[in-house]
Amino acid sequence: MEYQIIRLMHILGFVLMGSGLIGVWISDLRSRQLHEIKAFSEAVRSIAVFYDGLVVPGALLLLFSGTWMISRFLGGWQFLQITWLTGMVVLFLIEFIEGNTITRIYFMRLRRLTQHALTTGDFTPELQEARGETLSTFTHFLDLPIFFLIVTLGGLRPASWDVLTIGLIIAFTVAILLTLYIPKLYPWKTAAKPT
Repeated sequence: MEYQIIRLMHILGFVLMGSGLIGVWISDLRSRQLHEIKAFSEAVRSIAVFYDGLVVPGALLLLFSGTWMISRFLGGWQFLQITWLTGMVVLFLIEFIEGNTITRIYFMRLRRLTQHALTTGDFTPELQEARGETLSTFTHFLDLPIFFLIVTLGGLRPASWDVLTIGLIIAFTVAILLTLYIPKLYPWKTAAKPT
């Protein structure tokens, strides 16, 4: 019974984190389409709601339940001998660290800059500059492909590193293409009106 409960917690963590990442992605995409600061601020607020309300709790639930399952049912550090599980753990840790450093800091700064821009009534140069940051855009667009790769490893449970290698190539390719294409698709960056 203990295993079933922990496994259920793990599945719920994946559902929360996955739905939150999709919500963040859609809210970010919507924010790129907007040219009016009030509507833009609502989209940025939605990003924070999805991130703080679903992604973070889901990630913490995954961290807790995954650690419990590995230590209790998979022999602790012996999980390093299981290719697919090692891949899942390493990718999750990278995603967890990146998500709570680069991506989280960026979206917190974006929210702060948006609140300041609301007081001026239009996009500020600082907000426009922040929206154009390549590294933050890339790591944001990498989140979902890496999440899908983690799910793929757990679903297929491959014995070799081939799925992980091919998956990483696909994930990075998708993130690079989105980083290059999406900002051009929605050219929101314009000079701020004088106040």
